[in-house]
Amino acid sequence: MDDRLSADAKALEPKLTEWRRALHRKPELGFEERWTSGFVAERLEEMGYEVERGVAQTGIVAKLSGKSKAAVMLRADMDALPIQEVEGRPYGSEHAGRMHACGHDGHMAMLLGAASLLKTREADLPRDVLLCFQPAEEARGGARAMIEDGVLDRADVREVYGLHLWSGFPVGEVHVRPGPIMAAQDEFTAVFHGQGGHGALPHTTIDPNLAAAQGLVALQSVVSRRIDPLHAAVVSVGRIAGGEAANVIPETTELVGTMRSFDPGVREQLRRDVRTVLAGIADAHGCRLAWELRKGYPAVVNEASATERARAVAERVVGAERVVTCAPMAAAEDFAYFLEQRPGAFMFVGVRNEERGITAPHHNPAFDLDESALPVGAELLARLAVG
Repeated sequence: MDDRLSADAKALEPKLTEWRRALHRKPELGFEERWTSGFVAERLEEMGYEVERGVAQTGIVAKLSGKSKAAVMLRADMDALPIQEVEGRPYGSEHAGRMHACGHDGHMAMLLGAASLLKTREADLPRDVLLCFQPAEEARGGARAMIEDGVLDRADVREVYGLHLWSGFPVGEVHVRPGPIMAAQDEFTAVFHGQGGHGALPHTTIDPNLAAAQGLVALQSVVSRRIDPLHAAVVSVGRIAGGEAANVIPETTELVGTMRSFDPGVREQLRRDVRTVLAGIADAHGCRLAWELRKGYPAVVNEASATERARAVAERVVGAERVVTCAPMAAAEDFAYFLEQRPGAFMFVGVRNEERGITAPHHNPAFDLDESALPVGAELLARLAVG
């Protein structure tokens, strides 16, 4: 069954490119992927699949029957981002202010390609295969919604696999590692409540700007002085808001930030210590601190044996010299929820091509991908299914 997989995947490249560009033109945000899910369902039905629509609102599930009921699940995410794409591309976004700037259009095309490769081999499949097209990966937790809607109960799922196209890695490379590969992510809002007044009379005020500024600086000591240096962690403030005029000390100042970690203990320590530090700074300045923690995705943790299986499959697809053990990255991914439920692995497929000018990072208006990576991903997913 494996002998022709590489050739068949390569032969799919024009179709994969066509699918990816069609999806790229019609980006939809999380839990709004109605046209997108319809497109995916129609392609699967054309291949002969029975498709279940509306899983977790806009998700799609399809199943192949193999010789064993111990199933493997393959997942692709479907949502786009609220970003205005650069102009001039023949396949550019037709929806103003929305763009596939993270490669999810390519992920869907690759899983459709794997679906095509596997459907023609259904009679010889060693185990059941569950295809999962998931909504709302970008900050809305669509994977958790799929789990709550029973996606893992559609078959006896024993393993889960996912791929992410990655602009930081050269096209033709596959990157994977056992253990934590992507970070847990939480966000916080800290509002310093002071007492406003005239900027020329600061002694009659309680300045929340000053407290917030010192809080921002003090936050950097959480990672450098409270976290074990052998454990990775990040605390970053992305928004500071306080005041509207040069001569007015405001009533409140707001810090909004993110915390990233790989170890559950470190994650809990960040949640606790960031609040403690800011509360102490607020108190020292006579301010009151209002704190909100928004719990995000857990870390993406690859199971060891599944990772070795994924590595072996990748070496068959691209060659051992192009399979790289990558360092963990502080970006977050909701595939983590599937890996909390079942063993499996998450991998990266490179799409960077400097000769063609395909170098823009993810979540950037100029993001693009080298579409020659699409048959690589389709073959990887298909081979993971056949074991």
